Amino acid sequence: MDTVRGVACLLVAVICLSCAAAAAARSPAARLHRHLKRLNKPAVKSIESPDGDMIDCVHISHQPAFDHPYLKNHTIQMRPNYHPEGLYDESKTSSSSGERPMVQLWHQNGTCPEGTVPIRRTKKDDLLRASSMRRYGRKRHTTANPMSVNPTMLNEGGHQHAIAYVQGDKYYGAKATINVWEPKIEQPNEFSLSQLWILGGSFGEDLNSIEAGWQVSPDLYGDNNTRLFTYWTSDAYQATGCYNMLCSGFIQVNNQIAMGASIFPTSSYSGSQYDISILIWKDPKEGNWWMQFGKDYVLGYWPSFLFSYLADSASMIEWGGEVVNSQPDGMHTSTQMGSGHFPEEGFSKASYFKNIQVVDSTNNLKAPKGLGTFTEQSNCYDAQNGNNADWGTYFYYGGPGRSSNCQ
Repeated sequence: MDTVRGVACLLVAVICLSCAAAAAARSPAARLHRHLKRLNKPAVKSIESPDGDMIDCVHISHQPAFDHPYLKNHTIQMRPNYHPEGLYDESKTSSSSGERPMVQLWHQNGTCPEGTVPIRRTKKDDLLRASSMRRYGRKRHTTANPMSVNPTMLNEGGHQHAIAYVQGDKYYGAKATINVWEPKIEQPNEFSLSQLWILGGSFGEDLNSIEAGWQVSPDLYGDNNTRLFTYWTSDAYQATGCYNMLCSGFIQVNNQIAMGASIFPTSSYSGSQYDISILIWKDPKEGNWWMQFGKDYVLGYWPSFLFSYLADSASMIEWGGEVVNSQPDGMHTSTQMGSGHFPEEGFSKASYFKNIQVVDSTNNLKAPKGLGTFTEQSNCYDAQNGNNADWGTYFYYGGPGRSSNCQ
């Protein structure tokens, strides 16, 4: 009898331990640890940036893109077959002789070796700031629709834009030189960005979008630094896509530029001006969408199978600024767009996009036809376009947000 009682007690103890282990595995701390492990791949080398970021040099075949089931056996395309200016030229991926300019802050402390890609490490605090781990690194629906202004978005803490755009043709890419600033953000859950959008489909649930530019987002990064970023979605930001390398999708091939890392230096009012150039185009042979940063860095690509409409071409291109207006205390946010100054102030005071181009069906860069501008509230943020010999097609944009004219 004592033996039976002892065995029963032992079984109860084992069951209790199993239950405790199962409960621990389901705990928020355990789920957070597993999520960090999924996001942060094993590093060949790690570099601490002066701004506190940790940049992990991850083997090119171990990057987050390959978590996607369709990419398990994918052969990485190390370079595009064609460049929009003509046949792809090897010199476009390497710097010309002379010293390479500092473009990201982490470069001060090292570089990633060949065969790896730099990925900004996600920290525990990053996930804790997010509304949920599932939503971390994802946008809510944010694309400007120049054909429709939804008044409820203006009154319920929506996203606001000041953009230039083209539509009515098939587009195979876009390019622009973007003035870089460090706008002030009023609330941690707000952001300010300047980017280009490659769009396909409607503005309903089937929207396809590829986006790239610079942003200040305390919620996403934990600071007010200006950072290079990308985004993609194939279903209007519902379940697909993410910022940077925070999910499978974008395949990086460059070992020198990190998505989400701080850009340095930035422009100052009535002082030195700094800009970056971004080119996104569809490789006519493989169908993948490639991204180039500046003259020297072909960063990587979004495989065409990620998309429905963009598997063929884009139907609209947008360039410009976007902010989140959460209406703190029932007032319009004072979060700045661009430099925080209106377009009419001009060079060294207002932010700009210049040398705006689109890629046509013959894989050539050309000036956009019929460029329009759009903003939901021009008394808060505005855009004004122009054209001249030095800057080609350009526009100034931005604004301060809340003011005597913007309530």
